[in-house]
Amino acid sequence: MRSGELYDVAVIGGGVVGCAVARRFTLQGARVILLEKDTDILSGASKGNSAILHTGFDAPDDSVELQCVKAGHDEYLDIHERLNLPLLKTGALVVAWSRDQLARLDGIVAQAHANGVGDACLIDPDEAWRREPALGPGIMGAVLVPREYVIDPWSAPYAYLLQAVRNGCEVRFGVEVKNGHFDDQVWILNDGSGAVRAKTVINCAGLYGDLLDRDLLGATEFTIKPRKGQFVVYDKAAAELLSSIVLPVPDERTKGIVLTRTAFGNLLVGPTAEEQDDRADASVDRATLEMLMRKAEELIPGLRGMGVSATYAGIRPASERKEYRIKAHAAQNWITVGGIRSTGLTSSLGIARHVYGLYEDMGRRHEALTDPLWPRVPNLAEDRPRDWSEPGYGEIICHCELVTEREIEAALKGPLAAQSLGALKRRTRATMGRCQGFYCTHRLAELTLGRITPELSKGKTND
Repeated sequence: MRSGELYDVAVIGGGVVGCAVARRFTLQGARVILLEKDTDILSGASKGNSAILHTGFDAPDDSVELQCVKAGHDEYLDIHERLNLPLLKTGALVVAWSRDQLARLDGIVAQAHANGVGDACLIDPDEAWRREPALGPGIMGAVLVPREYVIDPWSAPYAYLLQAVRNGCEVRFGVEVKNGHFDDQVWILNDGSGAVRAKTVINCAGLYGDLLDRDLLGATEFTIKPRKGQFVVYDKAAAELLSSIVLPVPDERTKGIVLTRTAFGNLLVGPTAEEQDDRADASVDRATLEMLMRKAEELIPGLRGMGVSATYAGIRPASERKEYRIKAHAAQNWITVGGIRSTGLTSSLGIARHVYGLYEDMGRRHEALTDPLWPRVPNLAEDRPRDWSEPGYGEIICHCELVTEREIEAALKGPLAAQSLGALKRRTRATMGRCQGFYCTHRLAELTLGRITPELSKGKTND
């Protein structure tokens, strides 16, 4: 690395929050570098989530989380068309299946209204079944939240960072910040092979954010408590059974298990909420997956006998407290963005704005870009035209997901070119279908030989 360069801001961590922060600071005119220890963005917590664009109807009152979720929801609606990002206007139903849950629905509506989600309302069982006729018996009532939507969980952060890069942000992969020091004006961050100099550091390290604070600031004010969430993805035929997001009545610990369509045409059930010490163990187990399927099939009986396309797990960077752990350490030119749990995909754009406000409070100012570039990312959503529908695509590489040779080639080029199979999957949907790469892996290996890390030759398709 060229240690003589000086950046206004170094963002550490290439999850969805890091990508959104890099975008916001770049658009505000700062000279930004994003440092990610893996070979691609979204290699940690951000790659495994339910892809819901939340309204904040059930977020904690007067919290930073609520503020960021609402701001993020609004900004996504404002920018998604310019970046060519999908939006499935599904709405959500919080369904009560017992008298105890029914008694809590009035409180959910009251909280939603207090949080500014004024269109949330109670509906009776007949209305719930009219909206979702495949739901099973036993519904006692529901809360309708019309503006809860489904988005693409991978294209959004990719678009955020791509816009940052197109407007001057630098990104370096394979850079794990191991130590550094602050000389009262500038941070010097070391990865063992070089140094990066930046006036301000923003810690977006997700599952390792507390450790980064500890190692570079000398202390941390929070502790990450990894929380695994396992998911089951049903075949595309299952999506015909559901049009809304179906949410449980939440408890104090978790939002509970969700049923939702995906942007890719499947039906998703999950997540669980399993506390663990390991920050990297995203394994799944048969007993838990079978429990999720039993629960899903109780709620939607038509799922019985339906095939499963995939299973996966995500690890949420929860902390020992329920709120976001965002704090400016002004004397050290450092901002910590920690404890961002299940709402991070939605709130990331709002978090970025909030963090920039903290940065300005530290006395930092830049001249915002007056005419930034707006790159458009490839569409991966099933409800909009895909690349295979346009002539000249070459050949179909992944037949389950109809991924074209042209899409694969495009993903292997450009400033954020895929460097691994996991990255290629998130850019194109290749190997994500019913066969999980059984038929297309060999052809992908031929196309990517020498161009990505050699996961394909080892049969790794579960990133």
